[in-house]
Amino acid sequence: MNRRNFLAAGAAALSGVLAAKPAAAARPVDYTKTGATVFSGTPAADGFAFPAEWARHERSLMQFPPPQNWYPNQLNAARKEWADVANTVAEYEPVTMAVRRRDKAAAKKLLSSEITLIEMPLNDAWSRDSGPMIVQNAQGARRIAGFTFNGWGRKFPPYKHDTLAKGRFAAHLGLPMYTSELVLEGGAVAVDGQGTLLTTEECLLHTNRNPDWSKARVEAELKAGLGVQKVIWLPRGLTPDPITDGHVDGMAAFAAPGTVLLHTTDDGSDPNHRITQDAKRILQQATDARGRRFEVIEIPLTSYDVVHLNFYICNGAVIVPVSGRKGEDDRPLAILREAFPGRRVMGVSGRMIGGGGGGGGVHCITQQVPAV
Repeated sequence: MNRRNFLAAGAAALSGVLAAKPAAAARPVDYTKTGATVFSGTPAADGFAFPAEWARHERSLMQFPPPQNWYPNQLNAARKEWADVANTVAEYEPVTMAVRRRDKAAAKKLLSSEITLIEMPLNDAWSRDSGPMIVQNAQGARRIAGFTFNGWGRKFPPYKHDTLAKGRFAAHLGLPMYTSELVLEGGAVAVDGQGTLLTTEECLLHTNRNPDWSKARVEAELKAGLGVQKVIWLPRGLTPDPITDGHVDGMAAFAAPGTVLLHTTDDGSDPNHRITQDAKRILQQATDARGRRFEVIEIPLTSYDVVHLNFYICNGAVIVPVSGRKGEDDRPLAILREAFPGRRVMGVSGRMIGGGGGGGGVHCITQQVPAV
């Protein structure tokens, strides 16, 4: 089963089938086989934390789409959108693109010559989820938090190369790493850089990821692995979401400490109305790690195939997936420009990355490397 077949076969039916088959507990991943240097202990204990996305980047990491999860008539369009995102980000900061050796020629035709290509075995191309989450200490040193990747709850085998992607990036970047048995994709969490993390129960407590973990144990591991002090749990992410099971980066994002952007809809017949209103209520009643009440900025949810909040913050810009449909992108982009006054808000096509077969967005295919 791969992403394109999963979407085509029907979200509800397949979600039910997979939900009925809990995953086995994750086993420690041996990242040393990738050439990475592996530390014992945890990032938080050593003074490391995951920076906010708006902190200065050294570069962005991406992966060039292999053909495994695309119909032949979709692959070229998907690669073009990946390349458009990479080329746009490269206008603001360096980009390193992992690519299979056999796909290197195709990548060179689409990508700016300024983008660095590195050869790497890959199953898929979602760097936010399988790529490295890089933590940093007060002196600027960097390490990788080695959470476990299991193909979004074992939905899309094979995924063994993507499970090892963190280690391969670690070896390439020369960064040591930790390991964690917690199954966690990068898109499942959002941080404010000041000790607060947002996530959803739907994803991290799902039986296809961490079947034997209590909520308290998951929260403790998030704090240990990402150096946060407070975890705010939202019940669910947007629906339908048969792939990520409620990733928070499809629904909510920090714009600054104390400020959360949240997708909402006025359509009472849309199941997302209840989901997003519940999230809004929780956020408005919560405080962050420093005791501040949140300002919640609502952004209209326009369509399933392009989720505007799945944007990526890079140096000087915010790269936003857009549909290109008349009038659909205007209001979300306007709100984002108000939320990020010091950055250029850029729209790039996200229809193939999203509803065209990918089921994701710009944030899903990028991962930042914090600057020293």
